[in-house]
Amino acid sequence: MSSIPNETVSVIIPVYNDEAYIGQTIDSVLAQTYRDLEIIVVDDASTDNTPRLVQAYGEAVRYFRLDHNEGAAVARNTGLSLASGRYVAFLDSDDCWLPTKIEKQLACFKNQPTGFCYTAFERMNPDGRVVKTNLPFRHQIDYRFLLKNTLIATSTVLIDRNRLGDFRMPLMRSGQDYATWLQLLRKTEGVTEVAQGVEEVLVRYRVGKKSLSSNKWSSIGQVWSIQTRQERIPFLQAAFNTFCFCMHALKKQ
Repeated sequence: MSSIPNETVSVIIPVYNDEAYIGQTIDSVLAQTYRDLEIIVVDDASTDNTPRLVQAYGEAVRYFRLDHNEGAAVARNTGLSLASGRYVAFLDSDDCWLPTKIEKQLACFKNQPTGFCYTAFERMNPDGRVVKTNLPFRHQIDYRFLLKNTLIATSTVLIDRNRLGDFRMPLMRSGQDYATWLQLLRKTEGVTEVAQGVEEVLVRYRVGKKSLSSNKWSSIGQVWSIQTRQERIPFLQAAFNTFCFCMHALKKQ
């Protein structure tokens, strides 16, 4: 596995018709205390004012536009192909980071033997008002735990590619983030790799999005499909895992 000889964090932001929030999202990256950042915005063929708003940032942001609307997986994989940094972080186009997010995650890498770090987060409404804090948190998440529950929000994730290697997200319209975390942890299970959490709210997640993490009940079929088709979990075990997933989702409501 080749090593990437820099300490740059490539921030991948897929966006589609999000003119109301994309500026706040980019500003939250530019406000980071860690400065060696590469901001990559992949526009999934927006039809609103998003392109003009992003391009107004000039050289501070690398802007790439897809010819057709392909979905978040294609947009994120395009960002991964463009990224030059040793580290990659994902940020949804309507979420925001707190200023020390990247700095504290890089410190986590130095203190823990891991290449996968996530943080605690809080929920905010469309107007930006925090509506729920003290969400469930776990200091470490391994493959087996993730099969039954996910506490990892996409916008909290930071990956060290020198440790975990190059990767791409499965090409599915929803749930590709959950499928990717399983893929990365399965790849290294038994080699001491676990996802390490930073127990501090460093991300604000905007509620109301149609994603696996915010709309679990309508995504149970997607969880089942990922486990049986991608992970090839036996039927009975996948059924038990999915049941546990439902129970955990109910507790979070």
